[in-house]
Amino acid sequence: MAKYNGPKNRLSRREGFDLFNKGTKMTRMTVPPGVHGPKGTRKASQYGKQLREKQKVKRLYGVLEKQFRKYVAEASKTRGNTGETLLALLETRLDNVVYRLGFVNTRPAARQLVSHRHILVNGKKLNIPSYQVKKGDAITLSKVALAIPVIRVQLENQDTKIPSWLKRKGPVGQIESTPKRADIAEPITEQDIIEFYSR
Repeated sequence: MAKYNGPKNRLSRREGFDLFNKGTKMTRMTVPPGVHGPKGTRKASQYGKQLREKQKVKRLYGVLEKQFRKYVAEASKTRGNTGETLLALLETRLDNVVYRLGFVNTRPAARQLVSHRHILVNGKKLNIPSYQVKKGDAITLSKVALAIPVIRVQLENQDTKIPSWLKRKGPVGQIESTPKRADIAEPITEQDIIEFYSR
């Protein structure tokens, strides 16, 4: 189970978007990474725009290239809008669902929670962040997870916005339907990603 372990601020600065919900902790957001300072304001090519969009979404969901390519291939084989299908596949990853349910406030924290076997799907413990949840699945926090102070605070937070395709009551969440494009608030241009891989 591979994952990126390098500096996260660097990735956010490269994409010009707070990928990891760092908020005020995020420094120098407008300055791209690198030791030589700004390299001018050259207009990005079509390929450059598509590449940046692909990298942004990959990093946002914590997926590496090989797995992301598989998601694109699977979405391409499915009927309907390929871009929307790709986003639905990414949204229904178990680590993302844990994040969307508001059990934790970042995707990396959700991934860690799943990896440490603190999440139950339909009563069974799972430690696979990429597990695809389905309509009707029940996602529950384990007793050990409920004792973690950060999670207790997060569960008491009334400001957490739960997407319409999910339902949560305390430490239990349920998949109500397949996520729609309108449910994803992040600025994503999925068509650029599909065009990148169809070159």
